[in-house]
Amino acid sequence: MPASATKPLRVAVLADSDTRWKWGALTADRVAPRDIHLDGFLLRGRATPTARQLGEVGVHADSLREVTAVEFLRAMREESYDVLVLALVGGGAQAMLHGLGRVWEDRPSRPVVVTGYVGVVYEKLADGLLLRHGADLVLANSRQDADRFRAVYDGVGADSSSVTEVALPFLGGASYTGEHEPYTVVFAAQPSVPDSRRDRTYLLNRLVGHARLHPGREVLLKLRSKPGEHTTHIEELPYQKLVQRLDPPANFRLVYGHMGEVLDRTDLLVTVSSTAALESLHRRIPTVVLTDLGIREALGNHHFVGSGCLASWDQLDAGHRPEPDPDWVARQGVAAEGSYGTAFDTARARITELLERPGGLPPLTPYYTPVTAPGYLPGLLARHHLGPDGTPLPGAPAADKEPGAVRQIVRRAARGAYRHGVQRVAPVIRRMGEL
Repeated sequence: MPASATKPLRVAVLADSDTRWKWGALTADRVAPRDIHLDGFLLRGRATPTARQLGEVGVHADSLREVTAVEFLRAMREESYDVLVLALVGGGAQAMLHGLGRVWEDRPSRPVVVTGYVGVVYEKLADGLLLRHGADLVLANSRQDADRFRAVYDGVGADSSSVTEVALPFLGGASYTGEHEPYTVVFAAQPSVPDSRRDRTYLLNRLVGHARLHPGREVLLKLRSKPGEHTTHIEELPYQKLVQRLDPPANFRLVYGHMGEVLDRTDLLVTVSSTAALESLHRRIPTVVLTDLGIREALGNHHFVGSGCLASWDQLDAGHRPEPDPDWVARQGVAAEGSYGTAFDTARARITELLERPGGLPPLTPYYTPVTAPGYLPGLLARHHLGPDGTPLPGAPAADKEPGAVRQIVRRAARGAYRHGVQRVAPVIRRMGEL
């Protein structure tokens, strides 16, 4: 066996939030054909995770650093990797595909580039997919997603061979075996769904009301971030602030931490449309997707039509226990029947094939180019300080242009001002506009 087949693969992950870092790092480990050396890069922006968020994710790398887009491209030019996972929003993925295409244009070999989605794809299907086109593997977390992804690419005449069916990389944990003592109800909150004060207050009141109605139960509000932190989505009205206006009973409390550890003690998982529902279903925990605010695309709960999990707080208060539809669950990549161990085999085989391809890999060829999208692509690239051809624009921010300590202070102040504006100033202005 050649030595190259036994040494760890060098893998890089570029992520723009805590949830995408978790997805990217775990995906890298799942799809790699053998052991890996993992270097993590966190794209600097409004959602760059804090140290607390990174610790809560529970994923470790051999190295981890914060970078701008230009700094990352420089690293990809200077360092050699076998696999690169882009765990980014669609616009970020598209910008990096074009930037990397420029960086690697004169190199005899390049890494296998992998991208995909953190969870349920319930909005902007065509937009998000076409922004990810150009990667060697575009991962689909379920059979249903794989079919939809291929249909979009084929429908616009783009190569769909990159679409590869896998499953969510963070599924796992022991299967549910019966009720805990005390019986525990967990509401998995989402930063942006729902987004209005009225709807979020309604859900919070119903959760607190459930705790009062069932004093023998433990009722937990599972939160993803603390005030001042951001995840993938902006949260203008944190539940922590809304709950201060209530007087919840002793059996109600807020919890943070790893979702898997919370699910270890969960008897009923309730959410509007969080990916936590799929984690819960994978472990056969009774799971409810709420209908109280309607079944609407804007909420994302329309994705669960046919699941058997849709119910209201009135039904839950009365003791309803959902029964998931096994066919629906199977189509969603939940793999509750035990097939999860083989869910990443196809991706591993494809990466192995690409790594062993004679003569190396061809240039990256995204669907969007200055010819196919001349009114769209330049703006996407400019957000990451790249020109239409993928090269850095003059004046693009880079680490070597300002002292490290000053840069850190300025960046923290800018983030603090931004988050204050999102969570304090913007809601006030919105309320004034409604007067």
